[in-house]
Amino acid sequence: MTKVPDHIARMIRVDQAGEFGATRIYAGQLAVMGDRGPHSAEIAGMAEQEAGHRAKFDALMARRGVRPTALQPFWDRAGFALGAVTALIGPEAAMACTAAVETEIDDHYSRQLDQLEASGEDPELAAMIEEFREDEREHRDAALAAGAERAPAYPLLSGLIRIGCRAAIRISERV
Repeated sequence: MTKVPDHIARMIRVDQAGEFGATRIYAGQLAVMGDRGPHSAEIAGMAEQEAGHRAKFDALMARRGVRPTALQPFWDRAGFALGAVTALIGPEAAMACTAAVETEIDDHYSRQLDQLEASGEDPELAAMIEEFREDEREHRDAALAAGAERAPAYPLLSGLIRIGCRAAIRISERV
């Protein structure tokens, strides 16, 4: 197995952690909302896509010998808690959570793609990121269409979630 350059390993590690966190957020939301709540079917569909993304990153990590973040147990609980709390606030808050997270992931994936395209490195990883970024954009747009901006204190809620996402990205790249 060829050694993966450190910056590529960090990309794969953080992206897998993000997809894992997304599955946990949706699990928390569905645990509160059940399968009959507003947007439950849509959230379940998004969760299924995120699980597919995670599976592809898991396989890529295994093939390339990239270790997962040591914080995965923390992201497991934090993601579930974020999903559950936003669902407890209400369906629009659950959608606000999705919109905020996916906005940050879109920005994050776009920066990674710019870096990969500029260097011509790792076309396999670039193709995965590009495909998943389009799914994340669809999730964000669906959440906005479902009333995310009508959530109580939307600017504050969205801002806090986005700050948390940015911090999680930076930490998971290295830890």
